[in-house]
Amino acid sequence: MLALARKAGQSIMVGNDIEVTLLEIKGDQVKIGISAPTTVPIYRKEIFAQIQEENKNAGKEVDPAKLKNVF
Repeated sequence: MLALARKAGQSIMVGNDIEVTLLEIKGDQVKIGISAPTTVPIYRKEIFAQIQEENKNAGKEVDPAKLKNVF
């Protein structure tokens, strides 16, 4: 993991087309802005984990016998 020190208004670049800007610091909260192409999905980590879990569970719910009848 790379750890960088930034002040409000300063940015870092991830690759050539993703810019992460530190917008504001208030107490123990930090507000960041992310500028990236629309083709790059951006999620909070807890939401990303939920999406992965739902995708994993969706595969378990398929009943092959019922699927056979669809085709």
